[in-house]
Amino acid sequence: MSTMIVQSASAHAAPEQGHAFAYKLMEMLAVPAFVLDNERRVIIWNRACERLTGVAAEEVLGTRDHWQSFYEEARPTLADLVVQDRGDELDALYPQVAKSCHVAGQLGAESWCDMPRFGQRRYLAVDAIPILGEHGKLEAVVQTLRDITDEKAAQVALEQLATLDGLTGLANRRCFDNTLGAEWSRALRQQQPLSLLMVDVDNFKAYNDANGHLGGDECLKRIAIAVSSEMRANDLVARYGGEEFAVILPNQSLKGAAIVAERIRRRVEQLKVPNGRGVNEHVTVSIGAATAIASSDTSACQLVATADAALYRAKHMGRNRISLPATEPDIIATTRSDSHSTMNAG
Repeated sequence: MSTMIVQSASAHAAPEQGHAFAYKLMEMLAVPAFVLDNERRVIIWNRACERLTGVAAEEVLGTRDHWQSFYEEARPTLADLVVQDRGDELDALYPQVAKSCHVAGQLGAESWCDMPRFGQRRYLAVDAIPILGEHGKLEAVVQTLRDITDEKAAQVALEQLATLDGLTGLANRRCFDNTLGAEWSRALRQQQPLSLLMVDVDNFKAYNDANGHLGGDECLKRIAIAVSSEMRANDLVARYGGEEFAVILPNQSLKGAAIVAERIRRRVEQLKVPNGRGVNEHVTVSIGAATAIASSDTSACQLVATADAALYRAKHMGRNRISLPATEPDIIATTRSDSHSTMNAG
């Protein structure tokens, strides 16, 4: 069993007899903890901290190398921030912090740590508490750590379920709304185009009536896979509602969006899902495309409205086609499988 090693920043003398119980208590504490002196040197690294980090006490005592137990690159721990009175930098240094507190010199946060010794990331709840001596002078800082990785993983899983469509596994309407808002804000900051496709299954009600709800569900799942297969890593496909899908294309021009839309249209057509209307009739989709450069005078809702209007035009013009905003030429494909796409104004 490892034994605790205690060092002072200025000397290696044993702690005073009056402090022996406190040191022993810290050593046996079930909660992982370490203590820094007022020069940020490690003076206590308890057994629970050894087990959590895989780093033995003798490796860090008397040093300022404690950060290496949690991160790949040099960065301050919460205890360092307390010693250096840098609490106001907490949010900047821990941008992924789930919670923080600034009470009576204490700092608290939850964040991911790399844990280099084990080669894995752990989600830790951390608190740093100052120890004051006479006249309120800082003598040391205690940092405690709780490994709540399992709880965080469960939370993330629940959050993901809350944003997924139960039938297709795509993002749901809630996730679409949140993502569109975030992408609009980013497009506004970076002055980049943001494109949107609204994809609707043609004559789906008739298909559903002919094949039953189970058949309709299977059709939607196949189309969801077809649409998703044409996406880049940063694109989002969502089930917008019923038989309608929405595709968010960040930093994509209208021309690029039209190309993606045509690939989607063709891929669905190539599924050759019989629609029951004839020997050579298959399920198809109509797509409305729109692009905007975000500005303070426009909103994401206008982008959705423009794409919806384009989709309505595609339906009105005969289905199985792509429609761009009214001021742009349309890419049209007739419902016959042997026809070819052409460029046509209006």
